[in-house]
Amino acid sequence: MVTTVKSFFRTWRSSLAIGFLAISLSACGGTKWGFPYRADVQQGNWITAEQVARLEQGMTREQVRFVLGTPILQDIFRTNRWDYVFYNQPGYGEPEERQFTVWFEGDVLVRWEGDKQPNRQPFQSNDTGSVDETEARAAEREDDTATENTSREEQVGPDTDIGINVEQPQRPQIPGQTNTEPLR
Repeated sequence: MVTTVKSFFRTWRSSLAIGFLAISLSACGGTKWGFPYRADVQQGNWITAEQVARLEQGMTREQVRFVLGTPILQDIFRTNRWDYVFYNQPGYGEPEERQFTVWFEGDVLVRWEGDKQPNRQPFQSNDTGSVDETEARAAEREDDTATENTSREEQVGPDTDIGINVEQPQRPQIPGQTNTEPLR
């Protein structure tokens, strides 16, 4: 009886060890172990191509700050220049750096230059920011819809009566009551 219990516990202990080993090794089967953890480092101003397109010569400093945000670098020795720098170092991957600079004469925007800016916000996707096929198709659909609406207006015209009745409906007459219109 004692040998049966000992053999049972030996079998139970070895199967438990094999199970634990199997679970431990299956946890290491992924391609990204995450050891050691490397946090993403993102610093600076994220500027989009849409924001750059909104810039116009002659804008004031306040207007530029509204469009692009507060610059990360304002040199005290060169107050006519604002530098917008963006740097992103993912935990695992290639770092990304973009620079954009605006120049003022007095309080008026004169010129700007810098790296090509993405067409998206950072939370939208992890692509390069270039226009892909789905966006191009969406733009084509918008153009088709605009063309259809324009052709409909050309057919009907803005002053053409297309048969919409906008008169108020008549109220039913209740027997024994005089017809009085409500105050409007």
